[in-house]
Amino acid sequence: MSVDKAAAGPAADRGLIRQHPLVAYFVIACAVTWFVEGLFVLSREGRGVLPFTAPMSFAMATGIATSLGPASAAFIVTALTEGREGVDRLLRRIVQWRVGIFWYLFIFIGLPLLQTIGTIVLPGIWASATPMDVVPELLSYVVFFIWPALIAGGPLGEEMGWRGYALPHLQALHGPVKASLILGVLWACWHMPIWFSGQWTVPSVPNIAAYIVWITAVTVIYTWVFNNTGGSVLMAILLHASMDAFPNAILWAHFPDATRMTSIGILNGYLALVIGFGGFALLLIVFTRGRLGLRS
Repeated sequence: MSVDKAAAGPAADRGLIRQHPLVAYFVIACAVTWFVEGLFVLSREGRGVLPFTAPMSFAMATGIATSLGPASAAFIVTALTEGREGVDRLLRRIVQWRVGIFWYLFIFIGLPLLQTIGTIVLPGIWASATPMDVVPELLSYVVFFIWPALIAGGPLGEEMGWRGYALPHLQALHGPVKASLILGVLWACWHMPIWFSGQWTVPSVPNIAAYIVWITAVTVIYTWVFNNTGGSVLMAILLHASMDAFPNAILWAHFPDATRMTSIGILNGYLALVIGFGGFALLLIVFTRGRLGLRS
């Protein structure tokens, strides 16, 4: 009997994942990420909740957690529900680069432009503006884009999961807009441990709310790009890296007030992203009639 029960255990687990693949994906993604980041957050170097020294630096913990969580969840659930063919399809979409020049231009020019517009319309931001030394700063941006934004940061691991697995399955159930809203909120909440790490942003209720709003808004934009590039995960990876690199390497250096908190406890940079990404996301929903590039 014990042998039968032991053999039935893994089979039952696989059956549960096959019955609820999306739930399984999000549970695995969050469990892996929160475990790794939680070791730092609970340590003396984090919030000091427990009396032990962090096994790794904050940067290393977040880098490992963002890569392992969504990516491992995507491949585990895909392998158990779609088999080798499903894994092969996912791998092909990760290197799908033939999508048309427009989408590369949007990723490297259009998205930074939205971030810039959202920033410069904030009251008082222009007063803190500093001049730009174009050539050296563009070179430093390229370096920052590759490392840490692309390789050490979240894009590679995260997008294998969020856009590689979660988005196609959510769209099949709920359509593009509702799928984007669901994914955006879950993606934002997946970052929960680092809100309270003591190394990231101020974890006030207004600040967290603004963060969730802009992440959800940009998820609509990701969906639009994803659908119009034939489900290319590579484009999502590049979009993510561009989103992270530009404000950190260039934009906020020239508008330092964007890194300051407002009187109501919201980072100016988050308000800028709410405006830039939120406005464009609403335009996409209206002008695509909610399809966001999804074809029948």
